Amino acid sequence: MEDDLADLFLRASKRIRRHQVGMLAPLGLTPSQARALRTLVDAGEPLRMVDLAESLGVVPRSVTTLVDALEESGLVTRAPDPSSRRSLLVRPTGEGRAVRERMAGTRREAAREVLSPLSDEQRETLRDLLTVIDRAAD
Repeated sequence: MEDDLADLFLRASKRIRRHQVGMLAPLGLTPSQARALRTLVDAGEPLRMVDLAESLGVVPRSVTTLVDALEESGLVTRAPDPSSRRSLLVRPTGEGRAVRERMAGTRREAAREVLSPLSDEQRETLRDLLTVIDRAAD
């Protein structure tokens, strides 16, 4: 039973991710880039590269690749941290914030499509259960 539950959960997660990949493609973003941009915009202030890496749970050199792509797309800028010349601050541009808004709708739509077979009550129950699991991880 537990294996079936884990398999079902992973398949549903993968289905949501596939939908998101398809919906993010027109924005020119991968899911990892979208997550980095979401983290930067939601932070409300510029983040040091090392802090962004920590927030994303990746090694700093991995975040460099993400930020390179976002910067090339005009969605973020990098500048030296005035308090530490060895650090770089990353901040979203106006276009980056606009793309973040479009992404929010894209994520909701992808989840809505995958969860559409569920009733409103079932979706609420699922949300409650996932919240319990998420809080236990903290």
